[in-house]
Amino acid sequence: MFKPNITRLFPKLAHHRFVTFSAILSISLSASYPSMAQDTQALSEDDFQRCKTTLQTQAREHNIQDSTISNVLGKSKLIKRVIKSDRNQPEFVKTFPDYFGKRVTSWRINKGRALYQEHKTLLDQLVKTYGVPAQYLIAFWGLETNFGGYKGKMPVIDSLATLACDKRRSEFFTKELMLALQLYEREKLEVKTMVGSWAGAMGHTQFMPSAYMQYAKDGDNDGRADLWNSIPDALTSAANFLQNLGWVSGYRWGREVTLPDNFSYQYSGKDQLFPLSFWHEQGLMQTNGDKVANADIKASLLIPAGHQGPAFLAYDNFDVIMKWNRSEFYAIAVGHLADRIAGATRLSKPLPTLPAFTRKQLEDMQHNLNQLGFDVGTADGIMGPATRKGVRLFQASVAMTADGFPNLEVINAIADAAAKLVQQNDADTQVSPEISSK
Repeated sequence: MFKPNITRLFPKLAHHRFVTFSAILSISLSASYPSMAQDTQALSEDDFQRCKTTLQTQAREHNIQDSTISNVLGKSKLIKRVIKSDRNQPEFVKTFPDYFGKRVTSWRINKGRALYQEHKTLLDQLVKTYGVPAQYLIAFWGLETNFGGYKGKMPVIDSLATLACDKRRSEFFTKELMLALQLYEREKLEVKTMVGSWAGAMGHTQFMPSAYMQYAKDGDNDGRADLWNSIPDALTSAANFLQNLGWVSGYRWGREVTLPDNFSYQYSGKDQLFPLSFWHEQGLMQTNGDKVANADIKASLLIPAGHQGPAFLAYDNFDVIMKWNRSEFYAIAVGHLADRIAGATRLSKPLPTLPAFTRKQLEDMQHNLNQLGFDVGTADGIMGPATRKGVRLFQASVAMTADGFPNLEVINAIADAAAKLVQQNDADTQVSPEISSK
């Protein structure tokens, strides 16, 4: 089988090992994108009714009461808009400045500070019990539902039943549906009040049924865990959830840092962990002018908007935030919003103005990186750690600033390199009969 001689085209690539990183599968549905290879066949009403009969049988196997099976699951409706939402793939991919700027706002900071003071007694107790600082609980609350201002309007049982009958993620949503029915019984809920996101996330903190069932707590001691109507329940549940996800008490999420002019961006990326002593030696500074501590705490360096934008060191608790929502942008936004609620100042480095990328552009770039030997996994148009790693390695191989950020210059350079490789492959396979017979 012919193997392209990429190192002949780009000699610097010979010095790099190509490591395959699988794309992160997000089950935190507010941040995930649908698979590009998906079943697009419409779910008909007849299909839904047949599926619902199967779901009712499964519900009995889960010891759900007959009255619930008949009056709740049996009366669930197909919502085609839910399938459309699940299939939705925005044409343009959000850049970090666009994402961050719309989430860490002056209104959210000021509202968060006011709510911090309003619920201080409860929050102080939660810190003692669960070890999660109050400003993080407020920040999650703010990003998930605008502090309860918008908890979703879709009927949860209908949404989950629809998605359970859809082939794309039937197994996952069937489990969530069964748990939602169990929650209905355990918490003595009403179907009409069980509303949330199109994917079934519920309440102030947008818990999926699995998280609700396992981590929800009765914070106001009324005998129920009501994440829709009780702020004490919602904040207590969030603290319990984060503790169980592995929150390390006494440590922050990370911090913004400044980099020296001669910094080697090849050290950046979520997949590269080094002790703070290493970053200290590299000359990283805190935004107050102090050097990064000379300590053994592990951290990775994130450059979400390229070398012209802000830089962040991410600690273990950053990974905990990403277990709530598998998006680096989300985790940075939660962390910085929490810092601002606690009194910190704005970012020291302004967010650059960046052009919007289309998903097609990023898919093509990923395909080209794979052709060049930088295995970034499926070309899905999502900028995950594997893609950033591939971009960074390519940039280093052609003496570009290796920050892992695909600006238009980088995208075009990758396309040109892939085109040259194709041309070289064609030339290598066009061997004359005289040469091939010798």
